[in-house]
Amino acid sequence: MTQAQTPVEKSQLSPSSSHSGHPKAWKWYDYFTFNIDHKVIGIQYMVMAFIFYLVGGAMAEAMRTELYTPDPDFLDPNLYNAFMTNHGTIMIFYWIVPVAIGGFGNFLVPLMIGTRDLAFPRLNAAAFWLNPPAGLLLIASFFFGGGAQAGWTSYPPLSEITAPIGQTFWILSIVLVGTSSILGSLNFVITIWKMKLPSMKWDQLPLFCWAIMATSILALCSTPVLAIGLLLLLFDINFGTSFFKPDAGGNIVIYQHLFWFYSHPAVYLMILPIFGIMSEVIPVHARKPIFGYKAIAYSSLAICFVGLFVWVHHMFTSGTPPWMRMFFTISTLIVAVPTGVKIFSWMATLWGGKIRYTSAMLFAIGLLAMFVMGGLSGVMLGNAPFDVHVHDTYFVVAHFHYVLFGGSVFGIYAGVYHWFPKITGRMMNETLGRIHFLLTFIGTNLTFLPMHQLGLQGMPRRVAMYDPQFTTINQICTYGAIVLGLSVIPFYINAIWSWIAGPKAEGNPWKGLSLEWTTDSPPLIENWEVLPVVTHGPYDYGMNGRSGSEKPATATEPTVSVN
Repeated sequence: MTQAQTPVEKSQLSPSSSHSGHPKAWKWYDYFTFNIDHKVIGIQYMVMAFIFYLVGGAMAEAMRTELYTPDPDFLDPNLYNAFMTNHGTIMIFYWIVPVAIGGFGNFLVPLMIGTRDLAFPRLNAAAFWLNPPAGLLLIASFFFGGGAQAGWTSYPPLSEITAPIGQTFWILSIVLVGTSSILGSLNFVITIWKMKLPSMKWDQLPLFCWAIMATSILALCSTPVLAIGLLLLLFDINFGTSFFKPDAGGNIVIYQHLFWFYSHPAVYLMILPIFGIMSEVIPVHARKPIFGYKAIAYSSLAICFVGLFVWVHHMFTSGTPPWMRMFFTISTLIVAVPTGVKIFSWMATLWGGKIRYTSAMLFAIGLLAMFVMGGLSGVMLGNAPFDVHVHDTYFVVAHFHYVLFGGSVFGIYAGVYHWFPKITGRMMNETLGRIHFLLTFIGTNLTFLPMHQLGLQGMPRRVAMYDPQFTTINQICTYGAIVLGLSVIPFYINAIWSWIAGPKAEGNPWKGLSLEWTTDSPPLIENWEVLPVVTHGPYDYGMNGRSGSEKPATATEPTVSVN
């Protein structure tokens, strides 16, 4: 039997202490060190991810500027290919996944289950510190090899013959990020399974924790497969092997199977934590118990399981036999069912609620609209006959941006506005938040809605030059991208200024009932002086007279045992 760290043990690592001898707060420079506090690591993930968000967004703005006209008059075609490849890579591996899992997951999971840290704090810190060198490798690929230029999928043989040095840097970068993901996922599963408060029943576990656990299991199953595929590709490029060289007995399609076995579940790695955020934000700001708690919790596990059996719908045009097309069409349609369960549960929670239209709630409601749009086009693409006609067109670009930007990024913003008081101890400006939402909502639809028409008309994606007949729609998309780019300005101003000089927040400004709201804002280094005891569910708003302002009961023991 092992035990979580006691306050005395952990206070020895802290530079400042309260009068009781317990650590009270970290200094600013501690956030730049190998710190094992889960909250510090969560903030490190978030800050790193938001920096890369600007880098990936700048690449997107450059690409949309190039696509304003049919001719390559802004970016060199090779640079366009490099931007296109690394924009997708950064937004997935260095923005959405780190902030959703590494950022919110690290900061919130121990607080939500009533423990002082993750099961393996040093492993957690090591997992984060794999990310900065991985990001530097990705950026370095532009200076030493012209950047990877084969798209974020990096299909051979194109990836084996185009910018081999840049492609090598790209592969090493993704392998490092994948290793970080595996280590972090293992930590989350063990922490949630073994370290939640003894007084917390499984049907009292916050839905965000259910989502993180499902996400972590999915990552543990799928990420090693991607690593294997990329390492084999690395050997083909640099050491003369022929795993994916058909002229030497290799098989290109095998790479696609290895890549998509991870990279379609990667969609759920990005969206499942966001679903968890939605399940926390909506009931608090609607002042209603969550509708269908068990259905939402189990649907996360269902998505985790079924999501491992849908990857071939990305390969309907790769010589896939008819029987396989039929199987994966059916599995793709099935995976939409647990997702629909969540959507209807959130809608039912909103129905009749006392909704407060805070910035967090606006982004949560906006996500519902965006994700439903992306889900409808996803069902269309999951059907082989339709997919064959629009494969590798801008219809696909429109679909996954509605799912990932309209879904994941809207959810990230909702989470930031909701938990910013808990993370920083200060409130964000609601006026700037509403301006941010309005610009983001308009920019998203103006950028990506017309792309459906581009795809139906046959414009291929991943190209810098296109037929002049597509000019007008592309110009509309570029205007939308400009609005979307401008939308981040009020957000960054709001976040930075509020963190420095915003009005101080109460410990529980939203009157939430989950455990993270029972400690100070920002939390003590040890999270609580004495661990709380769970006496009610995290979504019992209006039940037995609860409003979220009650003080929790506390335990007499300051540690949690781990069997």
